[in-house]
Amino acid sequence: GFGDYFGHSLGHGVGLATHEGPRLGPEKPVELKQGMVVTDEPGIYIPGLGGVRLEEMVLIEEDGPRVLTKDDHFYDFDG
Repeated sequence: GFGDYFGHSLGHGVGLATHEGPRLGPEKPVELKQGMVVTDEPGIYIPGLGGVRLEEMVLIEEDGPRVLTKDDHFYDFDG
C-alpha cells in the first residue's frame, strides 16, 4: 500500500480556531462525540512525484457523521 507516503494526521477538530484538538490519526485513537466538528483530510506525498490532500468538514451527529462541505467534487488528473 501507500502507508509509507501518508506522513501526517488524518484530521483535527474545528472550533473557534480552524486547527484545534483532537488530532485524528492511527497513532492515538479518539472517541468522536455528538456535536464535534472535525476534518477528514487524507493525503499522500510521493517523493519525486508530488502529493495531494483533500479536506472535508464533518459534523458528528447522533445518527453518525454528516459531511458539511457543499462542493461537488470532480477531479480529473492527467499523468
